Amino acid sequence: MDLDLVRQLAQESDTKIVLFVMDGLGGLPHPETGRTELEAAWTPRLDNIARDSSCGFTMPVGYGITPGSGPGHLALFGYDPLVYTIGRGVLEATGIDFDLQPSDVAARGNFCTIDAAGKITDRRAGRIATEQSAQLCARLAKIELPGVQTFVEPVREHRFVLVLRGEGLSDQVKDTDPEKLGAAPLSAEPSVETGAATAVLVNRWLEQAREMLAGEEQGNMVLLRGFARRPSWPSMPETFNLRAAAIAHYPMYRGLAKLVGMEALTVGPKLEDSIATLRENWNRFDYFFVHYKYTDTAGEDGDYDRKMETLREVDDGIEGLTDLNPDVLMITGDHSTPATMAGHSWHPVPFMLRSRWGRSDECESFNEVQLLKGSLGTFPAKEAMPLAMAHAGRFRKYGA
Repeated sequence: MDLDLVRQLAQESDTKIVLFVMDGLGGLPHPETGRTELEAAWTPRLDNIARDSSCGFTMPVGYGITPGSGPGHLALFGYDPLVYTIGRGVLEATGIDFDLQPSDVAARGNFCTIDAAGKITDRRAGRIATEQSAQLCARLAKIELPGVQTFVEPVREHRFVLVLRGEGLSDQVKDTDPEKLGAAPLSAEPSVETGAATAVLVNRWLEQAREMLAGEEQGNMVLLRGFARRPSWPSMPETFNLRAAAIAHYPMYRGLAKLVGMEALTVGPKLEDSIATLRENWNRFDYFFVHYKYTDTAGEDGDYDRKMETLREVDDGIEGLTDLNPDVLMITGDHSTPATMAGHSWHPVPFMLRSRWGRSDECESFNEVQLLKGSLGTFPAKEAMPLAMAHAGRFRKYGA
């Protein structure tokens, strides 16, 4: 939906909307059992919600397009991910409350591990502890580049942010992550000619980083991706006429929410922390985005059983959310991360919406097979927010 039309139709109300996102929710059948993680996991509470909901699948970006987490979430917030694009670096930087200036260029970094031949053996350096990552970042922060100020800030585990500050910088630089094992980290290359000078600076930084990290058993090299500048986007509170809050522990998702004008609330790493924060702030906001990361982490690690365990964990805790009885409850994911693929995929994402103004359909449980019976079918994820607004009584009539 066009955001200008949203702005015209949005009206105040005392209703509450909750978007609960299980990162990387969707899966594929396991070759031995023939069942997806959602089919195999014991989730009676989620199944009960499905029986009282309108169900279906979302398409985060488009058919056959494998989305990153940024586009996947932006779509769920009501922003067309083909129009509102952003690199991962800005999301991570804003997520840790870094004071990103308009001319800064930020990149998301991974500490990785390479062998003696310079080939990647672990793209995430064993998910080293944040404390260890912070020590490595402090070392890399000493790297100097001509005419440019550099910042290296730890994010979480193996992730960090590199920020370049200076005159004439460009964010038109390609990723240095080949996104596969057994390959060498890539050199920084410009995506267009205007990025050439910045790519040269990035390569100088990478050369020094490799020398500084050479003695590390894990995290002896870095990978950079998502070079970007901070954008200026329409504000969700102004566009949708509601007070919006984000309950997300991981910095990237906090950063994304802040870029569209949500207030990012402080929250601990566990689902129970998120539910507690939701309860504490229930009267302060109209809209809550609640993020759960660990479904995606298990999927990316190719761990089918652990992904099932994360789904059971959500099911065990979801009553703490449903007890609040939001006027609209949406449960979905930002993309699919099948454990059988050990990565993001292009497959549609399970979705359900419960509201007193909604209509339940024939779905008996919350999984990929049952959702094929859903009344919503497969629809663009960017339409989820207008659906929520309508079901919450927050859209006035269009036209005479």
